[in-house]
Amino acid sequence: MTYSAWAARLRVPLGFGFAAAYLLVSLPTLSLLIAGGFVALLGLAVRAVAAGYIEKSLALATAGPFARTRNPLYLGSLMLGAGFMIAGGSWVIAMVFIGLFLLIYLPVMRAEENFLRQKFGPEYDDYARIVPLFLPAVRRYGQGTGSFQWVRYQANREYNAALGYVAIVIFLIIKLVLRSHGVQVNV
Repeated sequence: MTYSAWAARLRVPLGFGFAAAYLLVSLPTLSLLIAGGFVALLGLAVRAVAAGYIEKSLALATAGPFARTRNPLYLGSLMLGAGFMIAGGSWVIAMVFIGLFLLIYLPVMRAEENFLRQKFGPEYDDYARIVPLFLPAVRRYGQGTGSFQWVRYQANREYNAALGYVAIVIFLIIKLVLRSHGVQVNV
């Protein structure tokens, strides 16, 4: 099994394990929760918009956020995670998050790039020459077609990210309130 296949297979279980550790060691304050919650909400919005454009394995997504980055879902995930790292107030867990993101998502992006290159050939090559792998370009890909569709958002089950966002924010609020009342909730 290649490293990128291993990374793709383990990204969800590792994510859940990391989330559990994060929830245990987070030390939210009101200001960190507001700032981080806003950054995470922006990441959630990027993911939501991207999910409404993509038809996985059926068509090459080149419109909407895909016109500026080939991986807006992962960019949104990074923003979402960074927001929660800010909200959680733990620099140690934030460094672990950055390390895990690099170790897991860079190889996954490369593997997906290889898959798309094989599936869509020259169309993907033309697209990849203009649109960067991850960080958004100022210049927009001019040949993108398609539009946002809620049915795609739903088919891609992106609402799970929204539910996760709400659950983590509620947990952090509860933890913040308990800590403000002197209840120790850390390990």
